[in-house]
Amino acid sequence: MRKHLFSAGLALLVAATSLSITAYAPPAQASEIKYIVNDVPITSFDIQRRAAFLKLQKRKGDAGQEMIEQTLRVAEMKRLNIRISDKQVDDAYARFAGSNKLKPAQMDQILGQAGVTSSHFKDYIRAQMGWNQALGARFRSADGGGGMSSEQDAVRRMLQQGGAKPSATEYMLQQVIFVVPASERGTIGKRKREADAMRGRFNGCEQTREFAKGLLDVTVRDLGRVIAPQLPPEWADEIKKLKVGGATPVRETDRGVEFIGVCSSREVSDDKVAQMVFQAEGAGKQGDAKAEELNKKYIEELRAKARIVTR
Repeated sequence: MRKHLFSAGLALLVAATSLSITAYAPPAQASEIKYIVNDVPITSFDIQRRAAFLKLQKRKGDAGQEMIEQTLRVAEMKRLNIRISDKQVDDAYARFAGSNKLKPAQMDQILGQAGVTSSHFKDYIRAQMGWNQALGARFRSADGGGGMSSEQDAVRRMLQQGGAKPSATEYMLQQVIFVVPASERGTIGKRKREADAMRGRFNGCEQTREFAKGLLDVTVRDLGRVIAPQLPPEWADEIKKLKVGGATPVRETDRGVEFIGVCSSREVSDDKVAQMVFQAEGAGKQGDAKAEELNKKYIEELRAKARIVTR
């Protein structure tokens, strides 16, 4: 669900990195109200910035209709009491910039000179974050609170399809984080070298804290038992390739640089595993389509109830 909602934002930043700092900025014009959505005005300036946003993404679309839909989403967030703080938005904005090797100030300049502006993009981020929560609540409600009435039901459905109760690998994991504050991201290369050196010594979880004792700002976290379908998507493939005592390659994250080690693993087979495997298989095949369908239906419902006036 989140991947679907943020795909546009990611596309924006991929495109942004290829823009020159002298990107064309549309000339300033007098702003006038073009639409009123449930008493909330949408101006020509709003639409102009969204049109620039679409151009930056290299994506076709109707800027006016997109602003109407964003206004409907924001109104629904308010109705559901969903609040996205300025800090959450600023952190997301900084992460987007950082993922494209830009500082927020550089991102501000690129967006400004492209005619989008950072404030418009931040409004978009806030709306997408809140809408993600609204969609998630709607999905859980429509899916009966989780898509499966019980673990036994999952097993029964699998057996009806001709399959035996499945097994999955259960991992005992340990996470090592070399913390790099946002204000010290210039040291990321040095910290990565330190993390690589420690990863090279990793051969099990017993000595990790001992290795970390002489290092500054290193956190070792025992993640406990995690079944394969529950692995974080960004780490799953790397973890599944490892043997016991192995560690993933070092990766840059919002916290700094980190890796995950495999303390132990075993095959398990029970009703809970069956439920998770069934859900994971279903999500992989149908998740994106369901998210798109739900998003479209939800917006159509909001449009049908809204008062939309064209000026």
